[in-house]
Amino acid sequence: MAKPELTLLLASPRGFCAGVDRAIQIVERALERFGAPVYVRHEIVHNRFVVEELERKGAVFIEEVDEVPEGAPIVFSAHGVPKSVPIEAERRNLQALDATCPLVSKVHREAERHFEQGRQIVLIGHAGHPEVVGTMGQLPKGAVVLVGTLAEIDKLEIENPAKLAYITQTTLSVDDAATMVGALRERYPEICGPKKDDICYATTNRQQAVKAVAQQCDALFVIGAPNSSNSVRLVEVALQNGCPKATLIPRASMIDWTFLEGVRRLGIAAGASAPEVLTQEVVSACCERFEVDVEHVTVTEEDVTFNLPRALSA
Repeated sequence: MAKPELTLLLASPRGFCAGVDRAIQIVERALERFGAPVYVRHEIVHNRFVVEELERKGAVFIEEVDEVPEGAPIVFSAHGVPKSVPIEAERRNLQALDATCPLVSKVHREAERHFEQGRQIVLIGHAGHPEVVGTMGQLPKGAVVLVGTLAEIDKLEIENPAKLAYITQTTLSVDDAATMVGALRERYPEICGPKKDDICYATTNRQQAVKAVAQQCDALFVIGAPNSSNSVRLVEVALQNGCPKATLIPRASMIDWTFLEGVRRLGIAAGASAPEVLTQEVVSACCERFEVDVEHVTVTEEDVTFNLPRALSA
């Protein structure tokens, strides 16, 4: 019996960004340098496949510094950590390596500058996300107010609107963030913003790639973890830009094939913490069930790289 035909539209850029690649390299280099175990505070990036691969190599993932034996190596995740974390690591004589994405660190420095200049800071982001926790933890309690919805902006009570600034989580929907910023600027015309958008290049590029395929396909798979903010945003972007249906796929073994009933053109995108091997795994799974034709939809080429910490680059 002939297999049904299916066209795959592979969106690009997809998968690992420079910050994720750097963070994983830091854990791998630390294992080479210090030997196992190397402790990692929180998932180094939000992808179980990546975490389990590193666990097999000797990484041990923990949530709090006090779980690490004194003097052991510890890596801080790509999402960033509150300032209290490296202080506690130093107190316990841990060999700390910071894998915070440089673009997240940029937001931290922005927050510090605004604070030094006496401004109240509004952070646009998702409550409880590790990046948001880390960013708010750069400054004293109360210095940063978190908003995640337009309703929360409406409820803001700012003592001195002339001394106000905003920053954003780096993995937000570009369009949603623009709406939030517009609402802030309308209410507080004097508000200071970043010189360059806080949403990172990789988040922006992957959302543009999804927009490019959204109206060309009957359905779209986003390969990524459910706790990956940038991956979840890609599903939302697809649905907001004309794709009839879209869903998150952690990996091929978790595909609900009934989702593809009646689908002839399937978009495939991948979040910034999803390795390319997972995309190819999904493509292979589709090839087993369908007569597949692959089309590549590329909106830009990426050539960004970030240096490793000096302690590991020698």
